Amino acid sequence: MAKSGPAESGLAAARVGELKKELRRLVRAIAEEDDSRIDTFEGAARALAALKDLRFRGSGNSNGALASQRKGESEIEAVVVPEHFLCPISAELMRDPVVVASGQTYDRAFIEEWLSSGNRTCPQTQRVLSDTTLTPNHLVRSMISQWCIEHGVTLPPPDQEQEEGLITGKERNALRRIFDKMSSSSSVPQQKQAVRELRLLTKRNRSFRALVGANPDTIPQLLSVLSAPGLRCDPEVQEDTVTTILNLSIHDSNKKTVGDNPRAIPLLIDALQTGTMETRSNAAAALFSLSALDCNKLKIGESGAMKPLVELLEQGSPSAKKDAGSAIFNLCMVHENRARAVRGGAVGVVLKAIGHHSLVDESLAILALLSSDQDAVEEIARAGGVPRLLGIVRDSPCARNKENAAVVLFAICMHDRTKLREVGEEEEKHGSISRLAQNGTSRARRKAAGIIDKWKRASRSTHYSC
Repeated sequence: MAKSGPAESGLAAARVGELKKELRRLVRAIAEEDDSRIDTFEGAARALAALKDLRFRGSGNSNGALASQRKGESEIEAVVVPEHFLCPISAELMRDPVVVASGQTYDRAFIEEWLSSGNRTCPQTQRVLSDTTLTPNHLVRSMISQWCIEHGVTLPPPDQEQEEGLITGKERNALRRIFDKMSSSSSVPQQKQAVRELRLLTKRNRSFRALVGANPDTIPQLLSVLSAPGLRCDPEVQEDTVTTILNLSIHDSNKKTVGDNPRAIPLLIDALQTGTMETRSNAAAALFSLSALDCNKLKIGESGAMKPLVELLEQGSPSAKKDAGSAIFNLCMVHENRARAVRGGAVGVVLKAIGHHSLVDESLAILALLSSDQDAVEEIARAGGVPRLLGIVRDSPCARNKENAAVVLFAICMHDRTKLREVGEEEEKHGSISRLAQNGTSRARRKAAGIIDKWKRASRSTHYSC
């Protein structure tokens, strides 16, 4: 393998310096400005991704990678990490959070080591696991990424084998056989069996996901099965197709391939509305996975996904609600989708969930994003959101939830001065906002201080006018 020359290394070092300078500027803007634009967050994410590529891709220098990893670890140690971002086994910031059958979240590397040692219980609950399936916790992973950007932390990548792995001749032959069964000349039972095989293979094998995604005919041929006579209304075929798309989308290089197919996203949205609960849940998870790319976020929003996702968040099974909430959160990272979420009824649904003490973490995270939309702020205020948010600030043990509640309350107080009376009554009775201004996260302290300042100004103004 050719080695990089001094000039190439110098250019790379210069580029790293530029990216670090730009990232520091953007993170500082996010930390210091209460009304940071979404472009600022997206610019920071792009700078962080580019810096990661330069640090970890292609250099082949193990000493450099180790130094970068140690630097990332020292950055993490320099700040207080939220407890729910730490793996219960390692007590370290999770790089690849996954959920086990008991509902608990762990870092993949550590729970895999626990299970490979012969354990079949959940380390936290000590209950026997019904199965050893590890499901990616997309929402927590997204929140950790956002937290890292806000605090200038470089999170080292998960220690795992290369995603593509070694593609074998056996896998190539298996894909050819599946394609033959999918052809229009095959019988309906053969086509159904082919889709099921593809679902199972893309679930088990990383290398097979890469192989399928690299073949340009795979997605069109898979989707064409749903148009075949006798299969259009088959719920099993719909579920297998949707789940295969979910499995494929997990592989990063497949996200654009799937998103660019004109039939893939509409198929997932149709499944959200017409599928079984399992199919709807997997469709929401697939949309979340695809929405890791900003271009896909826009396509998904423009295609009309928000309303059926909100309906699933309200009416779905517990796991389906989580998948829908994760998808809505990620889609709302793009400003254009926030208005779509408001029009789709997201405000009422998440306030209702908070009132029922259901999906509180996800609901508050969504509200915090929506609070930059004026229509959303007005609806939250009209719907009685202020007392619920004050209750979170007063009673929640979760620092992140208190922070998100404060973000929304600050937006409401900036927009509607009449709500300051409720805030003032809470402050005089319990002192909740003052405590948050002293003991909350850095962002929560800023927002709480802003709320108190606004309330005191309004109180003085009322006093003088009297």
